[in-house]
Amino acid sequence: MSGRTTARHAAFTDAVHIVIEPVEASRDTAVVHRWFSDPHAAFWQLGDLDVSAVEEYLDGVTADPHQDAWLGSVDGRPTFLVETYDPAHVLLTDVHDALPGDLGMHLLVSSPVGRPRRGLTGAVMASVMRLCFEQLGAARVIVEPDVRNAPIARKNADAGFRVLRDVRLGDKVARLSVCTPADFARSTLGGRR
Repeated sequence: MSGRTTARHAAFTDAVHIVIEPVEASRDTAVVHRWFSDPHAAFWQLGDLDVSAVEEYLDGVTADPHQDAWLGSVDGRPTFLVETYDPAHVLLTDVHDALPGDLGMHLLVSSPVGRPRRGLTGAVMASVMRLCFEQLGAARVIVEPDVRNAPIARKNADAGFRVLRDVRLGDKVARLSVCTPADFARSTLGGRR
């Protein structure tokens, strides 16, 4: 399932204005390169890419009919990257029996500029989950973070993800997890609007 669309998702959440729109590599490469180069993004394993390689990466994701990349802004400032993908065709083909409506998702929230805003990552995650369910039509969202990434494990739990099992994906051991709209609605983050 690909979210290939020109859809734009906007939300007012916890006194912040969040907008999620399709990545345009020519516009977004510099900011995404900066995020990938930040040590907090180490689990993405893309920190060694130069600017042209990041543009090529983003072009590759957006050109693939089974993937999409999204840039999220908070109060007008680019703040996060989301990738959505069809797990029947991308990344999880050997470790997950995808069901119709499954949508894989990756989320990278940039390091704060200035003083961190309490609750910002939760508001971003809630908006991303709503994008996946309400606009992209996902029946289940699938994630596979590195098992060592404790902060995202906590955030996934807050969003209602249930761990299925640990799987090997290339160089990492990933925690394969799933979330349905009902799981999200019952979660800590699902009640946020």
